[in-house]
Amino acid sequence: QVQLVESGGGLVESGDSLRLSCVASGRTEIDYAMGWFRQATGKEREFVAGISWGGSNTMYGDSVKGRFTISRDKEKNTLYLQMNNLTAEDAAVYICVARTAYGSTSSALFGGWHEYNYEGRRTQVSVSS
Repeated sequence: QVQLVESGGGLVESGDSLRLSCVASGRTEIDYAMGWFRQATGKEREFVAGISWGGSNTMYGDSVKGRFTISRDKEKNTLYLQMNNLTAEDAAVYICVARTAYGSTSSALFGGWHEYNYEGRRTQVSVSS
């Protein structure tokens, strides 16, 4: 079992930047691929970014490519999402997710919600225009 706790959300203005963090605790000796999803009010959940458990591979949803960067610090058991040039379309609840690495390569990436085993408590990002 692993627990995920997000932080870093808040209210910003359009064009601003934010960095979200997600700290993992529990069985952190196991390798996990990780990612971020988001869900805005009245909209479906959307894949934002994913990173392989080895940390060498990343992928992004089309709406955030070029503006968001996912990274991880395995020593600190922390996942990050650097978000630049935020717009009102980025306002949502952001969810950190993790998937145990059993049976996957260190470079494997996962973009589907149901491919992940664990989800965090969520953090709200609001953007004023």
